[in-house]
Amino acid sequence: MNSTKIVNGFAPSGDAKIYYEIAGAGQPFVMIHAGVADSRQWNNEFAHFAEHFHVVRYDQRGFGKSEPVGGEFSHLGDLTALLNHLEIHEPLILMGCSMGGGLAMNFALTNPSRVTALILVDSGPTGLKLDIPSSPKFEQVEKAFDAGDLDLTSELETQIWFDGTGRTSAQVDQPMRKLVFEMNRIALTHETKNLGKRLPDTEIPAAERLAELKIPVLIIVGEHDTPFTLAAADYMLERIPSARKELIKDAAHLPNMDSPAEFRQLVQKFLDGLTR
Repeated sequence: MNSTKIVNGFAPSGDAKIYYEIAGAGQPFVMIHAGVADSRQWNNEFAHFAEHFHVVRYDQRGFGKSEPVGGEFSHLGDLTALLNHLEIHEPLILMGCSMGGGLAMNFALTNPSRVTALILVDSGPTGLKLDIPSSPKFEQVEKAFDAGDLDLTSELETQIWFDGTGRTSAQVDQPMRKLVFEMNRIALTHETKNLGKRLPDTEIPAAERLAELKIPVLIIVGEHDTPFTLAAADYMLERIPSARKELIKDAAHLPNMDSPAEFRQLVQKFLDGLTR
């Protein structure tokens, strides 16, 4: 981390409090974490991009420091409430990983005038259905969670999403792997509280609206991710007019944690191209 001043706090969204961190000045650049992580997923990117942007990262409701509460909600509503609380109204850049990328797409489709570019990391549009079999490990995850073994659940999910396809746990960055396990373990604990009812972000799934995305879109995917995610990247590439795809070879579902230098380089190149 550099010497950039970081400000943190909680933004109200209904009865919930959404934890956030902001740093830097310039065009807003919002980073949205994956469903097995929290805002710490962006430890390698946050201060780096704060040197030239007004960077925002936050814990989605039910992740990290953003506790779940009762009642109906949507992640899109929480993101909108956060941006309003921070008084961020000018066009912004959105970067989301996995479910965070799906949220970024939904925000851009709902608020096209507020988004200038999208970076979709190992993501898929909401509503996407592909005839691709899933790993047997997902059944093991469900059994472990139903049995109340959250440590085993988090370990299995870390194997699926961080170790990835064709790699063992010994072949990946161990401190990053430990962080993924810890972030996911917290999210699982929140999930067991059974608080809140999540509503869809939009009435029409993003999978049916990709042609509406007229802004520059960068799709980044890790080679060791699941077959579904790899296929989803190609699906988006074919249907988003201005999209381009980059593959990170030594990475799975969280490529910025696997190969941080290569990831930052790809993102920086894309951002530099926006100003030309």
